[in-house]
Amino acid sequence: MESKLQFFLLLLVSCVTLKISMAGDPDILTDFITPPGVGLPLDGNFFTFTGMRALVGAPFPTTFKVLKATMAEFPALNGQSVSYAVLQFPSGTVNPPHTHPRASELLFVLMGSLEVGFVDTTNKLFTQTLQQGDIFVFPKGLVHFQFNGDSKNPALALSAFGSASAGTVSVPNSVFNSTIDDQILALSFKTDVATIQKIKSGFSG
Repeated sequence: MESKLQFFLLLLVSCVTLKISMAGDPDILTDFITPPGVGLPLDGNFFTFTGMRALVGAPFPTTFKVLKATMAEFPALNGQSVSYAVLQFPSGTVNPPHTHPRASELLFVLMGSLEVGFVDTTNKLFTQTLQQGDIFVFPKGLVHFQFNGDSKNPALALSAFGSASAGTVSVPNSVFNSTIDDQILALSFKTDVATIQKIKSGFSG
């Protein structure tokens, strides 16, 4: 009886491990997925995203800006396990610590330079200063950031994701722009409620 129980537990753990290792966008059984309400026959327009045209000839923004091409903006990506984002960094701006729960990220610096980094599950920080033409990978689900420390020049980067909907969880926003009790946050950050409330006030605008 004990050996059967051990076998069952081993089988259960193996199935859970396999399920976790395969987590991500599900495979599809067709060439592509047509959203409800989209008529047939399709043509090349369905597979074309023109949203990035807004970048052509436009002035560089004065604050950090992200332009996405994910499944939400480009329905043809559904089932294709890929998406893009263009990141614009004026001097001294940051893409705050965040995670992508459903995908790794491959960042390609097109212009300028960026200080980047991620923290692994042992709290080790991996950082690098990237120059134009460099590529950096942020492992799936890990907290990471990008910062343009150049006081004069902007930076431009392209991010590719291994999911049509990678998701973004902003660490500061999720913690300080939520309804988590101030006392809990104060204890968690080893500070006082007044400090927590002061930080929260910066996210209320």
